Amino acid sequence: MELEPLYDRKITCLCCKKTYMTKKIRSRFVKAIKHDTDFCSYYHKENLNPLLYYVSVCPQCGFSMSEEFTSYFPANTLEDIQSKICNNWSGLNYCEPRTIEEAINTYKLGIYSATLKKEKFIAIAGLYMRLAWLLRSYNHTEEIRFTDLALDAYIKSYMEDDYQNTHMSEVRLLYLIGELSRRTEKYKQATLYFSKVIQKQNETIEKGIVQMARDRWQELREEQRMKA
Repeated sequence: MELEPLYDRKITCLCCKKTYMTKKIRSRFVKAIKHDTDFCSYYHKENLNPLLYYVSVCPQCGFSMSEEFTSYFPANTLEDIQSKICNNWSGLNYCEPRTIEEAINTYKLGIYSATLKKEKFIAIAGLYMRLAWLLRSYNHTEEIRFTDLALDAYIKSYMEDDYQNTHMSEVRLLYLIGELSRRTEKYKQATLYFSKVIQKQNETIEKGIVQMARDRWQELREEQRMKA
């Protein structure tokens, strides 16, 4: 029997504690064909883009989350979520194969859930960033707005050190802030953060990211020289 790209994954909702099954893409079917300078990946088949299934939406209560969410709920946040999300949930089901429009909705639900939960800035930034990537893949006009929101959340994460003990390294975070600054035309800020990455070249094993920062920094210098 031929293996299907999508499979059912069991999720336990952090909010209502009920379990549900939702679609994910088997890793063997995830084949990136190219990457952008902010780590956005493109895939050989649009419907096999893992970004489509990054956010899980509980069909029972509507609470939406990524794997970056912690199980901890700060004081009063659970009550806030139940009041603003669960009590108004219409029972939409995002657990089956998703269209691009449905995937966009899951990110917006995830961002709203994360904001009410007072989730770490690094997790919220990841949602904004992946939504911007997804929108870019489909040439959507809102890409820059969500890139800007991702940038703001990444800066807050860096300032508050809440990326510590996550998959995100300091060098990668500094590079992302620089690159998203460049993409949103904040060129002085971009130069500053690329410089921060380059200054750490002897402290990190992520030499590829240091080289990417050096390349972007050089490109910015060339662009500014051409405008002068």
